[in-house]
This record gives sequence, structure tokens and C-alpha cells, in this order.
Amino acid sequence: MGLFDFFKKKEKERHYDALNVKVEDLDKGFIFDFNMKSWEVVEVYEYDWGNNFFTREFKIQSHDEVAYLGIEMDDELLVTVSKKVPVRKIQNDLPDFIERHDTAPRQLFFEGKSFFLDEISPGYFRNVENENWSEFREWSYEDDSEEYVLSVEQWGEHDFEASYGHYIHPREISNILPSED
Repeated sequence: MGLFDFFKKKEKERHYDALNVKVEDLDKGFIFDFNMKSWEVVEVYEYDWGNNFFTREFKIQSHDEVAYLGIEMDDELLVTVSKKVPVRKIQNDLPDFIERHDTAPRQLFFEGKSFFLDEISPGYFRNVENENWSEFREWSYEDDSEEYVLSVEQWGEHDFEASYGHYIHPREISNILPSED
């Protein structure tokens, strides 16, 4: 090793095939095309659902909007695109209902669709740039067509978040370019 080699930034090891970058290879700084727009991954989140089951979510940004791209490998690769929505826009008394009953309703109505409770999941969340995990609960819903998804999350006793989106086929994500870091 030469004297100046010591000061060179250690190159990150790639976790993907540079000639065949896939949705599950996404990382911070990657750029891709979706829905006739270019998007950049600006943050990467990891969820620990227990029993060695993890999922990832990417905060993605186009020039005029922010969305979240979720990927989950169950029996097959499931990809969702969603946006945050105010919890009280789904149901005005939803946080109060959850606090009173210690669970969410089995059915919710949003954007003209009926959503049915699919799963209740306690878990842990972290931004991959740090090691701090936060505990939360999530109620996942799907509509009759199993195309649209709605989730309600509880962080602590009185902090609630929600998101609304739909499943997409991984092929809808194209022209994936890794970050130059």
C-alpha cells in the first residue's frame, strides 16, 4: 500500500450486478423511472417484523412529489407505491377508536373503496443510516380487488400515521441507475 492509498476513501462493496440492477437492489442515491417520471431514492428504511422477517421501504422523490416504495419478499416479490395521508382523513375518529379498543376497525372506507383488515403487525423500524430502532404497530388493509393498500401505524400512545397506495409489478420500475458514491 502506497502512502496516499491510506487516505483514499474505501470503496463500498456492491451488493448487486451492475449490468442487471433490480428493484430489490435499490439503495440511497439510486435513480429510476416509474410512471413516466424519474425518481431518486432519498432515504432507505428497514422494518423488522420478528422471526427473521425484514422488509424495506424507500422514500422516493421526483421533482414535484414524494412517495414511498415498499418491497417485501414473501412467496414472491411484492412492490407497493404509497403516499402519506392524514389519519383523520381516513376516518375522523380513527385514533380515538384505536386508543379505546386497542386495535383498529376491521373495515375502513377511503377514496371510495372499502378496505378490509389483512394483518396486524407489531414491529421495529429504522432509517438504515443509523442503528436506532423504534417500536410501532401496523394495521394493513387491502380493498376487494387486492390492488389497493391502506396502512395505519401507531407510534407510541398518541402518534398515528397512515399511507395509501397500490401494488405495482416490479417491471414498472425501469432504467435503474446506481448512485455514483
